[in-house]
Amino acid sequence: MSRENCLFCKIAAGEIASAKVYEDAVCVAFDDVSPQAPTHILIVPREHFDSLDKARENHKETLGHLLLIAGKIARDKGFAENGYRTVINTNGDGGQTVFHLHVHLLGGRPFIFPPG
Repeated sequence: MSRENCLFCKIAAGEIASAKVYEDAVCVAFDDVSPQAPTHILIVPREHFDSLDKARENHKETLGHLLLIAGKIARDKGFAENGYRTVINTNGDGGQTVFHLHVHLLGGRPFIFPPG
């Protein structure tokens, strides 16, 4: 998918409104429009790459940053101590529906394992 047609690129650029909960030079985080938990936030890098499968060595810092921001948001919102889940769906069979890598941050309820 091209950056010009990417929903998450447009949200990150401010071209499409979202309920932002965090943003910095590397990423933007916003409430999922179809939440699967009481708290369901998507953390999206500003740089477009389709999926974890497409990530390369030069994405290492971005990927680490996304996970650190997930922890920060969980602490700031007060659900870190009780626990939360981070998920990166990859490609069709992995449940990915928007082909711009993103981290799901879910909290506010217990989660079972294994998922899915």
